[in-house]
Amino acid sequence: MSWTEQPIHFVDFEGSVSSGILEYGVVTLHRGAVTGLSTRLCRAKGEVPPQDTAVHGLNARDLVGEAPFAEAWELFAGRREAGPLAAHYAGAENSLLKSVWPYPRSSPDFAQGGGGVAEWGPWIDSARLCAQFRPGLGTGRLEELIAGLGLQARLDQQAAGLCPPARSRFHAAPYDALAGALLLLELGRDPAFAELSVRQLLAYSTLDPEKRQAITQTELF
Repeated sequence: MSWTEQPIHFVDFEGSVSSGILEYGVVTLHRGAVTGLSTRLCRAKGEVPPQDTAVHGLNARDLVGEAPFAEAWELFAGRREAGPLAAHYAGAENSLLKSVWPYPRSSPDFAQGGGGVAEWGPWIDSARLCAQFRPGLGTGRLEELIAGLGLQARLDQQAAGLCPPARSRFHAAPYDALAGALLLLELGRDPAFAELSVRQLLAYSTLDPEKRQAITQTELF
């Protein structure tokens, strides 16, 4: 089954382990389109360094009235049950998510095609996929890939209808999650890429040869 037939949930966070997750964005893809975006700001659990605020525009003082990220458990556990999680350089999102909840509820094992597993990953990684299927587009930074693939206008158009106006920019969680999702959709314009399975996307998303072999041991590429 093509990956396009499976809901995939693109995640982006702003924050750190010390400050806590200050904002999340979750964009759902299904059948070649964005079908939803969930986002909100979250109360800081620790100090937010000024250099971090300079990047994402968030500070602890302005977030005092927001609910803590931990109250979003049902959203993230539910998304993981419904489909694999994805991110741009997914290691950062995985680490932040596990710093709050080490494990989700038992969820489908999309890497092995059956059964249940209490793990947030493995993740689909748009940065790793672009490096292999669209090489030569710069450093792999989200902004460079969006520009290199000619997606800026499309991103801004969709962000205008989905993202809060003040957070419709790079280094804002909903905007960055949407950008990563559009990268995957752009790769899917290639019929050969569109025919890949979720398991194959997960395999291409890891740089660890042992993990890649474990994912693909029962499936021929």
